[in-house]
Amino acid sequence: MNAIPLINLPNKPCHSQFDDQDWQILAQHWYPVARVEDVTTKPHHVTLLDLNMAIYKTESGNIHLVRDICPHRGVPLSKGWVNGETIICPYHGLHFNEEGKCTKIPAQPDLTKISDRFTLTKFPVVIKYGLVWTSILGRDESAANFPVLDTWNSDQHQAILPPYVDIAGSSGRQLEGFIDVAHFAWVHHEAFADRENPVVPKYSTERTDYGLHTEYVSNVSNYPHGMQHLAPDNFLWERIFDVYPPFSAVLTIHFPNDGVLKILNACCPMSHNKTRLFVPLTRNFDTTGDLQAVYDFNAQIFAEDQEMVEAQKPEELPLDISMEAHFEADRSSTMYRRILAEWGLSKRYTV
Repeated sequence: MNAIPLINLPNKPCHSQFDDQDWQILAQHWYPVARVEDVTTKPHHVTLLDLNMAIYKTESGNIHLVRDICPHRGVPLSKGWVNGETIICPYHGLHFNEEGKCTKIPAQPDLTKISDRFTLTKFPVVIKYGLVWTSILGRDESAANFPVLDTWNSDQHQAILPPYVDIAGSSGRQLEGFIDVAHFAWVHHEAFADRENPVVPKYSTERTDYGLHTEYVSNVSNYPHGMQHLAPDNFLWERIFDVYPPFSAVLTIHFPNDGVLKILNACCPMSHNKTRLFVPLTRNFDTTGDLQAVYDFNAQIFAEDQEMVEAQKPEELPLDISMEAHFEADRSSTMYRRILAEWGLSKRYTV
């Protein structure tokens, strides 16, 4: 990872509705912004915390992420193109190398020293689980709180990366919905759950050095309704949630016959009320099955969740525990909120 000059670190975009302090806190963390398979030599636009970025791959295969603005006259570099290891601005043809330094101004071909003011703002790139991760202000990859999907590169597990989902809701609300077990019977009754079986058995949640760990056991099957017959009688389903604040979590589901399904819920907070959700998953069963069926089931689940998240008020996750009522099955949610509050996210973030 190339060192990035501190003078190039951006400020909160002027149009952002995040509180200044909240933006500064969240901008220190790492988020996925794209699937590796979607990155090409044609630059395209992505957004993180209201900051516009251009992502592209050079002909050597290296992936780069820069602020989507040419320092000369402010044209988006996502409208430009790549030539070899160089990205070219479409307005005046300025050339920028892999370090973001301007190497050529076609209007002045004899210029021997180009000012550093023409240097692009670059962001670090880390590839994990088929995703491109970055941080706006965080520069120490070793200190990042990346979620752990330890089966992604395992020979015994099939790695699957469905299309991302865009949600008109906050990342905090979406992540909390992912770890919520009381909504299964009501929101996912058409997919796998049953409104006649809404009871949530008591479960344990504990703080960890990375966030929180929850173990939940119930008789709610994770098979789609058309496959419920595959579950043995009286089988108990163990679901383990590992939450990596601010906005990632891994769900491990133990299936019959030692089957294991792991789902990574990884949010890109595009804005305070817009989330791009990436969902890498692995399984050690049915590894030659129809991938489209996996995509379809995944899409159904997250579409059902999306409807709820987009309707919630307030849009942001209330970190003041007294602002909403809670019952015992909310223990994971309330612990998650307390962790974010301890980070110093401001009062405005909660309303």
